Amino acid sequence: MTDFIIKKLPYDLSSHAGLAFVGKYLKSININSLIDSVFPVRSGVANSDILKSYLGLLCLGKNDFDAIEDFRTNAFFKRALGLKDVPSSPTLRQRLDTHAASWFDMIAQINQKLLASRVDGQPIDFGALNCGYTPVDLDTFAMNNSFTKKELVGRTYAGVDGYCPFAVYLGSLGYCLELALRPGVQHSAAESQYNLERALPVAASLASTPLLVRADSGFCSVKLMQEVAAQARELKREIALIIKWNPRKAPVETIASKKTADASTPWVTLRPGKRECIWQESLDLPNVGSAGNPARRVHRLTERTIDKHGVAFLLPEYVLEGWTTTLPEKFSATDIIALYCDHATHEQFHSEFKTDMDLERLPSGKFDTNYLVCELAAVAMNLLRLIGQNTLNEPDSPVRHTAQRRRIRTVMHEMMFKAARMLKHAGRWILGLGESDSGFAVFMRHYGQLRTA
Repeated sequence: MTDFIIKKLPYDLSSHAGLAFVGKYLKSININSLIDSVFPVRSGVANSDILKSYLGLLCLGKNDFDAIEDFRTNAFFKRALGLKDVPSSPTLRQRLDTHAASWFDMIAQINQKLLASRVDGQPIDFGALNCGYTPVDLDTFAMNNSFTKKELVGRTYAGVDGYCPFAVYLGSLGYCLELALRPGVQHSAAESQYNLERALPVAASLASTPLLVRADSGFCSVKLMQEVAAQARELKREIALIIKWNPRKAPVETIASKKTADASTPWVTLRPGKRECIWQESLDLPNVGSAGNPARRVHRLTERTIDKHGVAFLLPEYVLEGWTTTLPEKFSATDIIALYCDHATHEQFHSEFKTDMDLERLPSGKFDTNYLVCELAAVAMNLLRLIGQNTLNEPDSPVRHTAQRRRIRTVMHEMMFKAARMLKHAGRWILGLGESDSGFAVFMRHYGQLRTA
């Protein structure tokens, strides 16, 4: 074992070289003019510097305002993000508290402009499904903020005190259109049509393919389905939906008796003691679907007489499920179920917000400020997703198993937390990576692509 001599070297080193990508993406959408032209300041730190500094923190998995203090003397942080000044922790907190509500729409515009940007002249690949539709996945998830006195913290469906933000994801790769914070006690479907009023036009402007809205049974609401149909008519786009049916007080035993008594029922045996049958029916839902693609519901009834451990039941156990859809008839009942099962991928995106970006416990006691933090977190996730998709899936990327996308944690470890030395030579700034850095080739190539973004 070697005994090292620890020295402080006379040049700038950074362990967050990936911030160079963040600054380049933000520069490509001209974020300074988007912010400072609308919200100028007479003196002090510019509002663009406030928001870029906090986005930089979020892209490093930090949401606490005090974390900015570690970067106030960091020359690379300042230069990579194009900052004139790095705000102090009190300034950062006070500015977000003061302007939170007035910045909501601006952050949404920044997110949309980022997702509409091009890399090396090519639009972003959001990940369309094999059937030709681009999914728009809706859901809420619980943020545990127990033992705090934060504004509007309440008992969530998960049994913890906290918030239940509403998330909208575009495509199968995890790009976030919206992360709207909600009180913990708010029901999933409540006011969701207003979120769709914002999200669907943005999705339609970004994806050229037909859209497929997918949601679980918490969103089984005729009002929500009508909003999807209304947006399709207004945007003159094909927007279909698959929403899991909430049986509520449906007479499951009565339906099961009819199906078992009917000799023509097509049962499929999955294993000894377990079988299922699938059927569909037309629905008469006002202003849902279209004449060519009317609303219908796919049903699946599962009968179990023996459990998975081989123990026989005294009486059969029945589970009734259903999915309401406006997809064309060419999609069979089994296709509808398979497309809905793929919707479960979005649970991984929730996890990336809460764990990879450490966003479960929000930093402020004020609801509006936390709402703004969530909006900025959506921008940060998209920045990290863009970096990951353009660097970690290449042939010369650091060795990883084959995958369509990389988790945010992987992007942070492989690209954001990369050691580099910043130096100035012949009037130009140089970011030097280590000679043995396995990700050097993709890092240099992607940074070069962003020059024309």
